[in-house]
Amino acid sequence: MPLYIHQLKDWAQFNWSQDELINLLAEVRQLQGKLLGKVELLGFDLKDEANLETLIQDVIKTSEIEGEVLNPELVRSSIAIRLGLDNLGIEHSNRNIDGIVDMMLDATQNSNKSLSEDRLLAWHGALFPTGRSGLYKIEVAQWRTGDMQVVSGGMGREKIHFEAPQANRLENEMQKFIAWFNQENSLDSILKAAIAHLWFITIHPFDDGNGRIARAITDMQLSTSDGVNQRFYSMSSQINANKKSYYTILEKTQKGDLDITEWLKWFLTCLKEAIIASNLIIDRVVQKHQFFLNNASKITNERQKIIITKLLEGFEGNLTSSKYAKIVKTSPDTALRDINDLVEKGILLKSNSGGRSTNYLLNI
Repeated sequence: MPLYIHQLKDWAQFNWSQDELINLLAEVRQLQGKLLGKVELLGFDLKDEANLETLIQDVIKTSEIEGEVLNPELVRSSIAIRLGLDNLGIEHSNRNIDGIVDMMLDATQNSNKSLSEDRLLAWHGALFPTGRSGLYKIEVAQWRTGDMQVVSGGMGREKIHFEAPQANRLENEMQKFIAWFNQENSLDSILKAAIAHLWFITIHPFDDGNGRIARAITDMQLSTSDGVNQRFYSMSSQINANKKSYYTILEKTQKGDLDITEWLKWFLTCLKEAIIASNLIIDRVVQKHQFFLNNASKITNERQKIIITKLLEGFEGNLTSSKYAKIVKTSPDTALRDINDLVEKGILLKSNSGGRSTNYLLNI
């Protein structure tokens, strides 16, 4: 008896209960329409800013799902440079970050282009520029040649959650998947994103990076569904927030039959939550824009602008004069003068704690 859906005779001929999905799908479509309507009112510059903030979250969270923590400043810098946007602060390059950014931007900004074997291999090559995943050498920019298992547990207590198709099936499996993705036009575009995610993750064609590429394919299809090549909600952020249930539903679906109703319900619910959460990003972008409109004349120099921008974007921890000096690469005396100037003008508020623990908050 087959253990996994890819071993079933009718593999990839998925079915589902439309009746169980219709209300949820309609709700997602309504939220999608409201969000895009709200975005249209932002104007060109704020749309670019909202797109940037969403892409930053997408890149950070799709990596976090795999246990990799990226530097948000480097991610911001990489995306801003590629989009030609104003980038305050760090501009150092990081090959690993640049690679995942290149993949995500190609997927979402060029969603009208066909998916191809060459494109997928290029994405994989971009994800692993050194030919290694951590300390381990892997097969890069080619389908894997070995078996693939998803395993948890320590030595001697391993639990196999999933076994992917054997390597000798991959060429044929990927040809079928790519042809379907490029030619399937009758299916609801959101459901197509959900099916594409499941189908690709089941094939697991690479040595590593399958999850990140599956989510890039998902974002590519969602961009098509939205009808815009900018991102205003992050599916990866929501998957990361629901990571345990994500892996649970994937494993359950892999070991079930070809009725994928439960997976589609999970995906639609996650997408619904992602769209609702996007309002936080948009509200923050608007707040940042309004703050600078109200206070632009009070900001004396670029150092102050950099710090205020970071505070508006979600500064981690408390702002102190020493942190200020380190971030903008200036002397402690200059940092303190800048801060006192902002306090006097009512832009920053001084906390009650004194001495070395003195810190400052944005007055919003």
